[in-house]
Amino acid sequence: MPLPKIATPSYELELPSTGETIQYRPFLVKEEKLLVIALESEDTKQITTAIKTVIKNCILTKNIKVEALPTFDIEYLFLNIRGKSVGEEIEVNIICPDDGETQVPVKINLDDIQVQKNDEHSKRIKVDESIMMEMKYPSLDQFIKSNFDFNDKNAMDQSFDLIASCIDKIFTEDEVWATADVSKKELGDFLESMNSSQFKDIEKFFETMPKLSHTINVKNPVTEIESEVVLEGLASFFA
Repeated sequence: MPLPKIATPSYELELPSTGETIQYRPFLVKEEKLLVIALESEDTKQITTAIKTVIKNCILTKNIKVEALPTFDIEYLFLNIRGKSVGEEIEVNIICPDDGETQVPVKINLDDIQVQKNDEHSKRIKVDESIMMEMKYPSLDQFIKSNFDFNDKNAMDQSFDLIASCIDKIFTEDEVWATADVSKKELGDFLESMNSSQFKDIEKFFETMPKLSHTINVKNPVTEIESEVVLEGLASFFA
């Protein structure tokens, strides 16, 4: 006689990027083991890959391509999956900014952590009077490649590749060029032909894009000084 199957609850949340409602489940013991092994490795690429695998397993809604989701969707999803799996309160060690060394443990309710959006953010960038660009958000795979692909390329090259991969299309009043149909060299030449002011507008897209963020107040027990600390990105909430 086979053992009974354990029922797993399901939950819903809205993807910050689109507002689409999806269903997900908590991660199981086998997935928790995968995360523990990755965390013990202290290898950021391995940790990120493990997070992606767990999210793929836990999303119940069909036709959700995890690799194509923006990084902030991935972070928000994982945070919620973790909350339903091992507890909705986490403790992080915060370094007090007034002396830069004293660590204070702070408990944070995961429900309080949201993806923050900037009113100045726009996916459309005006290059000049006739040319516009429409951007797309970096996916998790692009994020990994840009940050953790340890080869001979320098940081500037990696940043440049990330920017190029996030251009969705270039257009004028009369024509549209989808970057999927443009060679990497041609796109690189296009970016290199910009002046510094035009390139700053692209950088602004990344600086103002939605991000997982939470602000807390921390009191240094040594100096008695209270400071405001902003935590951003998934790694900040597991420090």
